[in-house]
Amino acid sequence: MIDWYGIARNRMVLVGAMLVIGVLLAGLLAPVISPNDPIKITPDALAPPSRVHPFGTDDLGRDILSRMLYGARISPIVGLIAVAISTVAGVSMGLVSGYAGGAADNVIMRAVDVLLSFPGIVLAIGIVAILGPGLNHALLAVGIAGIPTFARVVRGSVLVEKEKEYVEAARLLGVPTPRLLLVHILPNVMAPVIVLSTLSVATAILAAAALSFVGLGAQLPTPEWGAMLSQGREYLASQWWVATFPGLAIALTVLGVNLLGDGLRDVLDPRLRT
Repeated sequence: MIDWYGIARNRMVLVGAMLVIGVLLAGLLAPVISPNDPIKITPDALAPPSRVHPFGTDDLGRDILSRMLYGARISPIVGLIAVAISTVAGVSMGLVSGYAGGAADNVIMRAVDVLLSFPGIVLAIGIVAILGPGLNHALLAVGIAGIPTFARVVRGSVLVEKEKEYVEAARLLGVPTPRLLLVHILPNVMAPVIVLSTLSVATAILAAAALSFVGLGAQLPTPEWGAMLSQGREYLASQWWVATFPGLAIALTVLGVNLLGDGLRDVLDPRLRT
């Protein structure tokens, strides 16, 4: 069972949740609180932070604060969607592989081994290179790159669970296999999946930003943090604000997600309890 009370009392969970919720609210309220149009080009290029432009402007005169607020509607959502793809596919593969065993287990795990033979970011770059640059292709690539980890974690948990008495009792009662997997086994392997999903969001956000940084993710004029960071790298020595603020946005978001994930791990992992 998931200890919701323990989760609510954990300080890291609370701090991480506050950071993540703050970023999501900034994106949700961007049309209301944004001081300027995020894609409007103006003559006021590379202006330093001021009352008119609190975070300055980029090389095309676009307000960086406005672009960051609208970027909060893209970067975190990309991470969430990518992890959703990884979770659904990886959990499904892990359930079938761990419970069925035999040939099905061998086929699924060998496919997972092939994916694991490539570093995640390299695999994502390869997938985007095949599909073509674009935000949708980037989140799909990041999602596919994360599938093997979920599949292995779930398979290991299922191998333990399927030997327990409640599973044997369900089999003797004639419970259909799909219902046995989804209703009886899946809820008992969700604790590590929740922790892994939370921690994977941070990795997915960084991976998506990295793809945008090298030109394979979000394309201009989309206000995405990784693309903004890439545009500002040429001006780090003189106009520091162009790259610094998008970089801080990525760092704070990833920090919040990691704190949330670490707190959930502390609560949900029995090995860490005292």
